[in-house]
Amino acid sequence: MLAALALAGCSVADKLSTIDPELGVSASPKVVADGDPVPKGGGYYKLGKPYTIGGKQYVPQDNPNYVAEGTASWYGKDFHGRKTANGEIFDMASVSAAHKTLPMPSYVRVTNLANKRSIIVRVNNRGPYVGDRLIDLSYRTAELLGFAGNGVARVRVEYVGRAPIDGSDDTRLAMTLRDDGKPAELNGTSNVMVASARSFVPDVKESAPRNQVVPLPLSRPYDLGESAGAPRADAPAPARTPSGTAVAAAGWSQGAAPVSGLGYAGVPADGR
Repeated sequence: MLAALALAGCSVADKLSTIDPELGVSASPKVVADGDPVPKGGGYYKLGKPYTIGGKQYVPQDNPNYVAEGTASWYGKDFHGRKTANGEIFDMASVSAAHKTLPMPSYVRVTNLANKRSIIVRVNNRGPYVGDRLIDLSYRTAELLGFAGNGVARVRVEYVGRAPIDGSDDTRLAMTLRDDGKPAELNGTSNVMVASARSFVPDVKESAPRNQVVPLPLSRPYDLGESAGAPRADAPAPARTPSGTAVAAAGWSQGAAPVSGLGYAGVPADGR
């Protein structure tokens, strides 16, 4: 039964005009084939107007003092290679996240309250819209924070600041991981503006083309994981945290099936 549902979900997810009957939004196209490299950057700064998903209104806010605690889930294979809410392309191996109201792209500190691991993450997507989920992390981020096998975790999310538009910051963000109970920080040589009393993008309007609508990927009840096999002979040595703990490489790990609450990676056209 699970296999049948998974196959059905895959066939529906590749249709570009499908409308979800519950949330009333269309699917995002898959723009990068499985196995192909995912381009980094290419999006635009976006806050967005208030929008409604599933009968509930969300109000994006530029709040440099944002701190919240709640449930984090993760999303991966079903959304890999699809457009995010600010025009980037989702990569399940990136250090990224979806949030319902924070500016995009921006950096947040996410701390797993169970094991005290924390990391700086790039927010470039909208969601999750399931229950009271607070944030949806990429598979790799959930793995680094130590809850990929469990599907969900209790976390604290703190706004850090504006993120750059172009290029890849995955390696740099992965190296911010702390597992010694101390908060993750961007290094002192960063050229990224961190949180301050100033607005998210001072005196700059959102740079999305006025006629551009970023479609949204379909929801699914779960995202099936695959057990990781033996590492390749040419695989790089794992990165290590400040306390010496090995950082797992991006991929699928053994454990319980992941439980993602993302729902959709964006908002309707009138919610821009």
